[in-house]
Amino acid sequence: MTFYDDIYPFYPLQRTSFIFSGCLLTIILVFLVLAVSLLLILPGIRGKSRLFWMIRIIISLFIGVVIVALNFTNDWAEARITTNATYKSFSNAVVNADIGLHVGLYGINVTLKGNPVVQFNETIDYNEMFNWHDTIEEEYEEALEKGLPNPILYIAEKFTRGSPCGLIFQYRYSGRYASATLWTAFCCWMLTNILFSMPVILYAGYMMMATAAFIFFSMASFSTIMNVPQCVFSIGTDSFETEYSHSFWLALATGVLCTLIGILVVMLNFLIPEKMKEAFSVGVDSYEDEDVSYGQGYLNSVFLDGVTISPLTSKGTAEHI
Repeated sequence: MTFYDDIYPFYPLQRTSFIFSGCLLTIILVFLVLAVSLLLILPGIRGKSRLFWMIRIIISLFIGVVIVALNFTNDWAEARITTNATYKSFSNAVVNADIGLHVGLYGINVTLKGNPVVQFNETIDYNEMFNWHDTIEEEYEEALEKGLPNPILYIAEKFTRGSPCGLIFQYRYSGRYASATLWTAFCCWMLTNILFSMPVILYAGYMMMATAAFIFFSMASFSTIMNVPQCVFSIGTDSFETEYSHSFWLALATGVLCTLIGILVVMLNFLIPEKMKEAFSVGVDSYEDEDVSYGQGYLNSVFLDGVTISPLTSKGTAEHI
């Protein structure tokens, strides 16, 4: 195959598509192992406390894994379109495909799937990741060398420094601050679990509300991308704009859940503080306020026979000396 054979140019590098985030998979596995380990102690808990502890473990780990995973998901905002587009450079071939843009806190994920998948004797199913840790130009140049389809290159070019849209600046800083506040929320979540195991349930409720506050701060930080003039992505005869997606709404739901738990804990701690301590198995020292009764005692007179206690006089002491 030469450069001008068929309708596609020849590229020496084979593409390697992005499939699944390794960091996200690691986080899920770690929390699953932690959940299984904690749930194994449930058979040792008796009575109704077993159900309470199970719910507590599941909810707490759910909040933790969501906070961490949101840093690595790629669907805080997204846009999809089905259109006819030029497939590759140096070719007039047009394909019908589903094109998707998925925005995360650390980069974008661009998908391209043909309708049908096999067209022109080629499988059209791309899933490419572009990160913006420092600059996206290098990854964009690699995409050019790989010979990725035009729709993917067009979207990636919009996030380079040379693009007149200037998306890279707003998206990068919004994602950076959103990630920082999410990690702060994770620290608050860890402090909340520590305080729940101590006789300071009230402060645990406050820290849970602080966790929710930082989650909302991360959402507010990411929302700033919607305050700038939106750059319209035009592919073929159609165009699309990004909108909030699953991760954004999942962050909202988790923040609301943390808020409700925090308010509930604070209210119940003021209304029934002793019940709260008993429910969380902290600060319950039953032996401190109870009268200890040893029953009636008996003395063995055999050991007391012949035992007399005589005072030691100074005279006896002098004679002994």
